[in-house]
Amino acid sequence: MSNFLDSADWSFPVPIHYGPGRLNELGELCKVNGINRPLLVTDIGSKNLPFIKQTQNVLNSASLKCNLFSGISPNPLDTEIQIGKAIFEDGNHDAIIAIGGGSGMDGGKAISLIANNKFSLWDFDNDKAEVKDIKKFPHLICIPTTSGTGAETESTAMVTHSDLGMKLCVWHPNQKPNAALLDPKLTLDLPDNLTAWTGVDALVHAVESYTIDSLYSVADGMAIQALTLIGRYLKKTVKSPHDLEARGGMLLGSCLAGISFKKGLGLVHAISHMVGAIYDSQHGLTNAILLPPVLRFNEERIRNKSKMMNFVTFSKPEGYHSFYNNICNLLDELEINKGLGSLGVTSNKTEELAIKASRDAAAKTNPRKASVSQLKTLILESLENAR
Repeated sequence: MSNFLDSADWSFPVPIHYGPGRLNELGELCKVNGINRPLLVTDIGSKNLPFIKQTQNVLNSASLKCNLFSGISPNPLDTEIQIGKAIFEDGNHDAIIAIGGGSGMDGGKAISLIANNKFSLWDFDNDKAEVKDIKKFPHLICIPTTSGTGAETESTAMVTHSDLGMKLCVWHPNQKPNAALLDPKLTLDLPDNLTAWTGVDALVHAVESYTIDSLYSVADGMAIQALTLIGRYLKKTVKSPHDLEARGGMLLGSCLAGISFKKGLGLVHAISHMVGAIYDSQHGLTNAILLPPVLRFNEERIRNKSKMMNFVTFSKPEGYHSFYNNICNLLDELEINKGLGSLGVTSNKTEELAIKASRDAAAKTNPRKASVSQLKTLILESLENAR
């Protein structure tokens, strides 16, 4: 069994530096990558947390001039990204250090796409043709402080389009993080509820990517290893939040699940993105609530993969029904809310949510195609009791 108290480096898909206490190496990592004036980007909720001050101290000790932009909402807005771009350019920064949970890193990555060029953020919409003639993107380092998003190895970012009221994916194939720094010590003080919600987010990433009907064996292997680690350590991190080895296992499981969803995602994310855009709900919690009804919807198409997921996650050899019940039992143990109604979602919004979810990139890779009418029914069923 791996020792998650050790440090290790990997080069795939980007340089990854894992180990407890490795935030202290950030200054040297910046210098190796030619970074002199980084802009630290995080979310509103993380602004006053100890890891931000610690990061600033590490950078200051390395004689690096850094500023902090912490104006990113839990569901990042395009208007906030524009503010971040202005701060980046006015400060003559040469790099972005995106730190925090999914929202903080998404905010930083989105700013890195439009810094130093005149393109609109939505020119980088995942559904559009590749934007060409880009000036060199700024350096980018990603530091996750939760074990959920797994988005630290790509430039992909989910941002809410203020005019459309939709969460959309922006990215560019030529913008890659110079490094991802994974320090499990940064996750030790995460509250129990956020530990559970973000952990289930990682679980959903692995389940959805693995069940997509596509020949992408590298992603499948990472999804299975992610489920193995999440199954072993998720409940332990909630029950024993200062178990550093468990935190390390979850952080690596989250990272692997994030790499695996290069293959794509499914209806959990398609719906969750739009619920987040309209209701500003916590992404991991929204995913957790939606997972059981989407598993039911996809049953016929994922049955043949359920036995493997059940075995590696729960050490049970049975197929779909056992896996589904184990997922529901896990969510109950983690005290996950039942039903989208607990997030404020109301029935009069179901058609709007269904139409918007049908346009999400994740809907296109779900193992079972869903019409707007089917999505509406699925959302209605999810309002009061999702399992």
